[in-house]
Amino acid sequence: MLSRTSRALSKHWQHARAFSAVPDTMIAAVIRETGPSSNMKIEKDYPTPKLAPGGVIVKNKYSGINFIDTYHRSGLYKRELPFIGGQEGGGEIAAASPEAIAQGVKVGDRVSYSSVFQTYAQYTAVPASKVITVPESVPLDVAVSCGVQGMTAHYLTHSAHAGLVKPGEWMLIHGTGSGTCQWAAQMAKLRGYKVIGTCSKSKEDIARATGVDELIVYDEAPGTSYEDYTSVDLVPRVMEITKGEGVKAVIDGIGLATYETSIDVLARRGIFVSFGNASGAVPAFPPLKFINKSGYLTRPKLNDYTVTREELMERANDIFGWIASGKLQVAVDRCFPLEQAVEGHDYLEAGRSRGKVLYSIPQ
Repeated sequence: MLSRTSRALSKHWQHARAFSAVPDTMIAAVIRETGPSSNMKIEKDYPTPKLAPGGVIVKNKYSGINFIDTYHRSGLYKRELPFIGGQEGGGEIAAASPEAIAQGVKVGDRVSYSSVFQTYAQYTAVPASKVITVPESVPLDVAVSCGVQGMTAHYLTHSAHAGLVKPGEWMLIHGTGSGTCQWAAQMAKLRGYKVIGTCSKSKEDIARATGVDELIVYDEAPGTSYEDYTSVDLVPRVMEITKGEGVKAVIDGIGLATYETSIDVLARRGIFVSFGNASGAVPAFPPLKFINKSGYLTRPKLNDYTVTREELMERANDIFGWIASGKLQVAVDRCFPLEQAVEGHDYLEAGRSRGKVLYSIPQ
């Protein structure tokens, strides 16, 4: 039987495994009013989140910057105010609930996570089911880059098309020179699809490095790094490449500027996967647009494709395995200090990114 002293020591060490030093306040990039990037302010005394049952507190080293963050900040996607920006990050577990410890995570673990709000901050409360332990072979900034963009690219190329495209058939992926679709193009090739990519002239080298079978290169809109989607007549070019058949799937994160041509290039019973709004939101349109080829439409989101921890880890293990084997190349383009939160959003929204954009979080 344990002595009173032994039991006290045991409780002490259990407590030490569950908690490290977590302060009451922290540095965070906070939105108190939606609007332009300048509405995002750095606050140095924002309350640190509390540990919830089944959760952990992660001391962030990096937070990813994604287009969906700009939609929240601008008010396109509604959030309760005030809120901290971001929804992916990574660092070290600073506190763990008993339920989290029972799931095999502990204080000191090196982890990444995504689909969790309020990550532009020193600390984030994360459900243990969302935590991914990062292998030592994968740098932490790369692991954080795998969060929203890598996981999104995985479900887009593996699941969202509902099996309507088969290996050896054509897929069109817009914007293969930056962000999520750099990943998607590589994963689509790993799946055995024939891929047509699009990009701007300034990102042609990046897009070609993804291994796409065909690449359509647009001029850039004056004063930007964005594609001028009027500079190439996309539909006849795609039909020429596919010998008049069209593509069985389109992966489109551009939105307003491309949705009509995305529909027009579909093959019979092809699927339009509309997952983003980089050029603006897609407006409502009549389903009759799909009648010519009996086409399909889906507007997916990541949370619905990482519903269980098993699904999350299946996707993560694929991605980390491809990175370790050299089959998947991950480009971290820029890492802004959190104090430059506004500049990070401006950089992404200007279309200047050539890979993943991150914030480094003050330690």
